[in-house]
Parts: sequence; structure tokens; C-alpha cells
Amino acid sequence: MAAKKHLKSFNPSCTACPRLAGHLREQRLRFPTYFNRPVPAFGAAKGALLVVGLAPGLHGANRTGRPFTGDHAGILLYETLHEFGFASHKGSAEVTDGLQLKDCRITNAVKCLPPKNKPESQEVLQCNAYLAGEIHDFSPRAILALGVVAHNAVLRALDCRIAGFPFRHGARHSVDTGRAPARASALIFDSYHCSRYNTQTRRLTPQMFKAVFSDIARSLAEQT
Repeated sequence: MAAKKHLKSFNPSCTACPRLAGHLREQRLRFPTYFNRPVPAFGAAKGALLVVGLAPGLHGANRTGRPFTGDHAGILLYETLHEFGFASHKGSAEVTDGLQLKDCRITNAVKCLPPKNKPESQEVLQCNAYLAGEIHDFSPRAILALGVVAHNAVLRALDCRIAGFPFRHGARHSVDTGRAPARASALIFDSYHCSRYNTQTRRLTPQMFKAVFSDIARSLAEQT
């Protein structure tokens, strides 16, 4: 479970990672109309499903200020969330589109845009207290980890042994969250990230992604 000293509330002005802070300063000069700040989570304050991605994309969340909004990765994610009743509609182009999430919240393991979309290990560690705080506050019954970095970040946020829960697309892991006995555990579901590369190479197909969501939906139904 996540120790209290590892919990932090999201800081929209965080500059704790020098490389990321410097990169954002550069993007403010290149793209002055972009959000170019740490990107907050999006969705319900409490709910059943927490989706954890990797980091904001340059022309997606870093532009719009909302996770998976305005980039290719958001197309499949929001379409699938809508199909399974977690989103009010499937579009995700702009923050003005009126999209609302139901019983669901989306965040990233790293809140700031990393160069070449690749955060360094220390940056993932630095940001982990924010993820731990989000998991604690949102209190999900299911967590969807998009990719191995997000998977490991979730386990670290919950103070779980990473080696004990290996990442595998379609896998599910029951982990202790340290909450009250009635909800002492949550299920982590693994999926390949819905990135442009993964979907265009068909490492991740819509059918594969929806199969993971079907498993999540069944598990949540069984808990009620």
C-alpha cells in the first residue's frame, strides 16, 4: 500500500524535474498558445476506473491541457470509454468539446511533456508521489495501466513489488491498496499503450483493446 509520506496532491506549477521544466520552457517559445505545463488528471472525482497513461504528448495533452485530448492515442481510448459507458461521447479533440467521464478518471505516470515522448526513470520516480496521491484520493476499484511504464508506476505508487506483478497485455493483478477492509484491494489491468505506433503496427488492435475493457466491465459488475 502507498505510505502517506509518498502521497502528494497535484502541483500545477511543479518544476521538480530540471530536464522536463527546461523542455517546457522551450515549448512555450515554440508553441506559445499551447498549455505547456504539468497536465492535471481529467474525469470524475471518485469512481470505479482509473486509466493511467505514460505522459502528455506534444500536440495532444501538452497542447490542450487534458490527457489524451487532441492526439492519435486519444482516438481509440475515448471511443472505447464511450462504448463501455465511461464517456459521454467519443470525441477528444479539444477541451471545449463538452466531454465528460462517468465513474472514470484519466491521468499519466508523468505529468509533463518529456523530450521525444520518453521520460527518464528518475522523472517517473519523481512524479510517482502525485500518482500515489491520485490513486488514494480517487479510490478506484480497477486501474488500467497503458504500457509497462504506467504499469510499474502504479505498482510503485501502491508500494507493491514490481517483480511480483509482471506486465503482460490482457493481464490482471489483484493488489493491496491499503484502504478499508471493504475495499482493501484493486485490480490492475494491463494493456499495450494506445499510441499511434502500437495501433498502426497492429501491436494493439481495437479488438484487443476492447477485450481488456470487457474484462474490466465484467470485474466491476461482479464487485457490485
